[in-house]
Amino acid sequence: MSRTTQRDNDVPSPSAADEGRYRPGARRTTAEPLAAAWTPDQAPTGTRKPVKRGFLDTYGWRVYAVPVLLVITALVLVQTAGEKSPTGAPEGLNPVAGSEQTTEATTTTPGPELTERAPVDLDIPTAELPGGAAFTKKGKGTWRVLPGTGKQVGKGRLYTYTVEVEDGIPAAEYGGDQLFADLVTRTLGDPRSWTGLGEVALKRVGPEADPDFRVSLTSPDTTHRPDVCNYTIKYESSCLIYDRVVLNLSRWVRGAVAFEGDQLAYRQYVVNHEVGHVFNLPHIGCAEKGGLAPVMMQQTFGVANDYVHQLNRGLGGVPKDGKVCRPNAWPNPQAQPAG
Repeated sequence: MSRTTQRDNDVPSPSAADEGRYRPGARRTTAEPLAAAWTPDQAPTGTRKPVKRGFLDTYGWRVYAVPVLLVITALVLVQTAGEKSPTGAPEGLNPVAGSEQTTEATTTTPGPELTERAPVDLDIPTAELPGGAAFTKKGKGTWRVLPGTGKQVGKGRLYTYTVEVEDGIPAAEYGGDQLFADLVTRTLGDPRSWTGLGEVALKRVGPEADPDFRVSLTSPDTTHRPDVCNYTIKYESSCLIYDRVVLNLSRWVRGAVAFEGDQLAYRQYVVNHEVGHVFNLPHIGCAEKGGLAPVMMQQTFGVANDYVHQLNRGLGGVPKDGKVCRPNAWPNPQAQPAG
């Protein structure tokens, strides 16, 4: 499976190589994995004269050997890229995928997300960061894995993950390590989350493990870095970069306008949305006016298709059709919540 990077602040390219992941308005069939189950209701020469020598006389067998070696090297590199992402994440994991900034598909490297493009200058009221508590703007750019593990939840392809916090973020801003880790673990273990669809299993692992992906609370300035989420759309958002699910601290503290102050629901949403990119799922829009927004809608920016269409410059598969949904945190909202 190709491994790509997706960010919610990146503007999609209509000529992206992995266009199939971003089919306009597409929904996966029952044969395809992890379709979110939402419903609208829920040398010197000496003294001798140099002798002119021919090309073959000069280089001999090397003329043929060098091209052969180059071809062999290229084949080895291609095979290695197919087996591992640049971070060594296992095959099938989306390496640079997602954020709520709009997405641009790539193959085995961050590619287009890291190139300079003109920023999107827009006025989208629902995409603004709400007012609220203070937060650290710049951390140290490194993350620490929080201690603790969890039991396996769900059936199917097992994905392991760690819970991490960027160094330099005061614990008081996010409620402390235990509270943050528990919320992430409970969210991903809830039947309304991805494991409730019956196709994947999730298990939290500790610092000594080599996880499939990392859920990482991250300061805004680190999030904005070109090698992390980038900042093409000038609204705060989160993303998936290689094996790291980057949760923007500013949004974790203040949420999103569409969620009307419900911080818990927003935090559950952003965890589920970004982990959805781990499973290679693209952004989609509101399907029915007044229905529940699909969890893979960019709800940090709003639940109106017209706004999301504008943010994506019309290239993100979300039509400008006037539909507005209700906020929704879950891939499988019809399931009973965990006890």
